[in-house]
Amino acid sequence: MFAYYLQLGLHSLRRNPLLTALMVFGIALGIGTSMTSLSVFYLMGSDPIPWKSDKLFAVQLDNWSAEQPYRTPNEPPDQITYLEAKALMEAGKADLQTAMYKVGWPVQPENPEVKPFGSLGRATYKDFFALFEPPFKYGAAWDAAQDAEHARVVVLSKEINEKLFGGQDSTGKHVRLNEVDYRVVGVLDSWRPRVKYYDLTNGAFQDLDEFYIPFTVAIELETRPSGNNSCWSNTKPGWDGYLASDCVWIQFWAQLNSPAREAEYLAFLNNYVNEQKKLGRFPRPLNNRLSDVNEWIKSQGVVSRDAQIQVGLSFAFLVVCLVNTIGLLLAKFMRKSSEIGLRRALGATRRQLFTQHLIEAGVIGISGGLIGLVLTWLGLMAVRGLYADLNNVARLDWVMVLTAVALSIFAAVLAGLFPTWRACQITPAVQLKTQ
Repeated sequence: MFAYYLQLGLHSLRRNPLLTALMVFGIALGIGTSMTSLSVFYLMGSDPIPWKSDKLFAVQLDNWSAEQPYRTPNEPPDQITYLEAKALMEAGKADLQTAMYKVGWPVQPENPEVKPFGSLGRATYKDFFALFEPPFKYGAAWDAAQDAEHARVVVLSKEINEKLFGGQDSTGKHVRLNEVDYRVVGVLDSWRPRVKYYDLTNGAFQDLDEFYIPFTVAIELETRPSGNNSCWSNTKPGWDGYLASDCVWIQFWAQLNSPAREAEYLAFLNNYVNEQKKLGRFPRPLNNRLSDVNEWIKSQGVVSRDAQIQVGLSFAFLVVCLVNTIGLLLAKFMRKSSEIGLRRALGATRRQLFTQHLIEAGVIGISGGLIGLVLTWLGLMAVRGLYADLNNVARLDWVMVLTAVALSIFAAVLAGLFPTWRACQITPAVQLKTQ
């Protein structure tokens, strides 16, 4: 019977192509608009590393001024000082841990055909690669001994390796960064997490780092951060004064493999801060935080209020499209009243008529959904063109494709319920008398 009803529905739709096109386009426009905003919203807030997001923690220590919080109502800084980074790394209380910050250095290629260019990288520890699991194409990360020795080593991104070495295995070769030669120990493969969750302070959707060097080397070379730096008190002059200051400019992450380890580590942080209070530091009440990846994304406002409002407005537009479709379907089904009356007189039940017309509405929904997917794809292309920062999240994945199809069918069936119900209320005797 389904095939028969489908055949009847298609025949009915072909009889009035202009009206059919208006209904399909109405659904498609609503689906395209709503799914464009929903896709961006969904990928912004989705878990970027689901297999271990509950084990990775951003560390916050509240060393801010006693006069006011870092951010209202009582949020601690989202970065830490060099003094705390050094102390936490030396303590080594987490299963894995890294301090890191953003650096900007000029690259001087050996190839004379490639001009020197500026590049943004990351000063970090070897555990960065085990924590966040970027894939390696060649080589591997440096080791703990090279961290301790301040070794001049570097891990390159795939993009900068292609620029410098044509994408070949460059391990063992040298790269000149800021007038210093570094030996390449590893090259990353393609790695583009949707959200740069490990450094939200400097931009959730900024381009990924082009090179990675040991944190200890950057400190030895007195490399100032190229990212966010916040201070609430005056600092002593010079590099040593900066390192000894209460300025926050370093991100710190720890991997804690169980809730018990998380509790132990938080206790360690509280004990550390209480000891620092005895030295006259940390004037604010104890306010240390450990936030896992998803908590961190939420607390840092990656999904902005504007994005939420945009999703709401786009779905309101979808409702408007549905109301228009309801009106068009109602007009269409009412024009078929004589046909419906005749079928009722020949023995068709209301249930059969209801099913037939609901299938017809479903065909409109599927057609609108498929065209809506094309409009969504075009909409996401437009978002990527207008907002380069959203390049990684303005994309369709299979979850959103299936959501779009399901939403279009649901929307069309919902729009078809009232017109179908009204059509089934037609009295056969009245219709046959008028013919």
